[in-house]
Amino acid sequence: MTVNLKEKYQQLSQLEEKVAQDLYQAYQTKSSLQMADYEEAVKTEEAAYRVQRRVMALKNEPLGGYKVSLTSQETQKMFDSDEPLYGAQVASHFVKSGKTLRMKQDLMAPLAEVELVFRVKSDLSPSDSLAELAAKTSVAPGVEVPDSRFAEWFPSLSKYLVMSDSAVGGYVVYGKELETSNFSMEQLSRVSCQLFHDNQEVAAGNSAEVLGNPLNALKWLVDKLAKQGVKLSAGERVSSGTFLLPVAVTSGNWHVKFNDYFEDVRFKVTD
Repeated sequence: MTVNLKEKYQQLSQLEEKVAQDLYQAYQTKSSLQMADYEEAVKTEEAAYRVQRRVMALKNEPLGGYKVSLTSQETQKMFDSDEPLYGAQVASHFVKSGKTLRMKQDLMAPLAEVELVFRVKSDLSPSDSLAELAAKTSVAPGVEVPDSRFAEWFPSLSKYLVMSDSAVGGYVVYGKELETSNFSMEQLSRVSCQLFHDNQEVAAGNSAEVLGNPLNALKWLVDKLAKQGVKLSAGERVSSGTFLLPVAVTSGNWHVKFNDYFEDVRFKVTD
């Protein structure tokens, strides 16, 4: 089994290696790639995750955790998928509320999504129930800022290129952490939010959009990683899926108001 997993998720073809190198260079230089040049290069889930892992290795930065994408029926339809997908994220891109991001130096084609961010307190297992996952994690309000190394990527990028590009990972801005076990399953499934740009509301949403409950997204990720020979370990964070359709990020002040459970999350974008 170990040999099969290694062959399936680690041994890249020459073409896959080129895609990974190009994605890494785009990440470093903030120079966008053209989707059409790569659509035939990555055509399976296994190939896409191989490329993603190679790009992460090239970054040579500590793993901070993961983001889960396509957690609603609407976004799955957009990318012709019947399940979510994940992207590994470097630790330096999980940042606290109040962070300033620079459009030209930190970002390329960013969007904003409101999410819950779980932090793993002790290693997670596929045998864990939702209640056990809650007991082993803390949870924080967050805004994910997805970004892509491909030009004009949303919503036309293929799901395999999304996977290759670390699930279009950018930054995750998170607020004050609380014990997940302090919340009932019902409470976690009805967290509401309003997203503001320069004090004007631009979107609103609800945690029920995330597979009915964001803990379901965490459970999906634990199970998916286990099938690939990987576990979610203590200290890692998981941005669990968006409450609302993504909004294009422009310069200015961004903040999210949540219902009674969580404090606001804020970040600023400068030119």
